[in-house]
Amino acid sequence: MPRHPQYDANDRLAILLHGGITGIHGKTGLALLRFAPQRCVVVIDRLTAGGNLAELTGIPLDHPIPIVASAQEALAYKPQTLALGLAALGGKLPEDWIPDMQVSLGGGLNILNGLHTSLASDPRLAPHVQEGHWIWDIRKEPTGLVSGMGLARLLDCKRILFVGTDMSIGKMSAAIAFHRAAVAKGVRSKFMATGQTGVMLEGDGIPLDAIRVDFASGAVQQELIACSQDRDVVFIEGQGSLLNPASTATLPLLRGAQPTDLVVVHRAQMHHLRDFKWVKIPPLKDVVAMYESIACAGGALAPVRVRCIAINSHGLSDAEARYEIQRIQDETGLPTQDVVRWGADKLLPSCGIG
Repeated sequence: MPRHPQYDANDRLAILLHGGITGIHGKTGLALLRFAPQRCVVVIDRLTAGGNLAELTGIPLDHPIPIVASAQEALAYKPQTLALGLAALGGKLPEDWIPDMQVSLGGGLNILNGLHTSLASDPRLAPHVQEGHWIWDIRKEPTGLVSGMGLARLLDCKRILFVGTDMSIGKMSAAIAFHRAAVAKGVRSKFMATGQTGVMLEGDGIPLDAIRVDFASGAVQQELIACSQDRDVVFIEGQGSLLNPASTATLPLLRGAQPTDLVVVHRAQMHHLRDFKWVKIPPLKDVVAMYESIACAGGALAPVRVRCIAINSHGLSDAEARYEIQRIQDETGLPTQDVVRWGADKLLPSCGIG
C-alpha cells in the first residue's frame, strides 16, 4: 500500500546523518546503506567528512559512497531525494539540520522524513520545495483505521513476526534477510514494514509508533490483509520489546498479526537493556516461553511457537559470533544464526520455508 503517490523506491539518495555514522542514533541511514546501497550516492556528516564509509560503519559496500560535510557539496553527486537518516529517541528534529534541508529543497531534491516532527508544512521549508517535488512525513497515522478484530487469523499465508529482547537490535534487518532469502528460493514472500526505515526501503507499510493505541492492532491487521494477497509468507517487521518499559508496539503487533510463527532477535553478549541498565535480559529460553505464552494469550488464542533465534553479532569477530551462535543453540534448543552476516538460509526451514 504506497504511502506517497510520487515516491519511487529506486531514486538516488543523499543521506543526512550528522553525528549518526559513529553515534548510536543513525539507525535509519545505516539501514539504507546496508539494504539499498545501490540507491545511496552520498552521505552528509560534518563529523566524518572525507572518511571511508565502509570502514567507519562496518557495512560492506561494493562501490565507494563519499561522505561530505554539507548538502551543498552533496548536490554535486546528483541525488534525487534527501533521506533523514537519524532515528533519535523521541524522533525529534535536530534544529541545525534545517539549513541542509533548505539547500536540498532549493536544489530540486525531495525529502524523506522519518522523524515524528512534521516538515511538509514547516514555514522554514515549504517555500523551498520546487514544483513537482515533495516532503514525505512518513510518521503520519493512516486514514480509515478500525480497532483490531483478529481477522488476520483467517489468512492462508504464513505470518512470521520478529520479536526481540530490546529496541534497536535488528528486528527489521532480520526480517529483510529472511524475506530476501525466501524470494531467492522462489517463495512468494513479502516484507511488511512497520517503521519509518522499513517504509523508506519497501515503499509501503505503516508507521506503527505514530498510530493511536486504540487503532494500532487494527492498523497491523489492515496492512497485513493487504500484504497477504498472492503471498505464501509475510515477514512482519517487529517493533520494541515486551521487556522494555518504554515499548508500546509489540503487543499490537502480536494481536493484529495473529502470527503463525515467531523469530526472537537478540544482540549477542547483551545482558541488560541499552537504555535501562536495571532491566536484566532473562535467559533466552525464558524469553522464548514468555513470547509464546503472550502470543497465544495463555491459551485463549491459537498456539504460536518461536521457531529460531536471529542474533546480531555486530562488533564480534567471526569466531566470537560462531561461538555465540552455538552457545545460544545449546541453551534454547533452537536453530540460531546471524542472518545479516551469513544469510537466513539456515533458519528458513525451521519456519517451514524452503
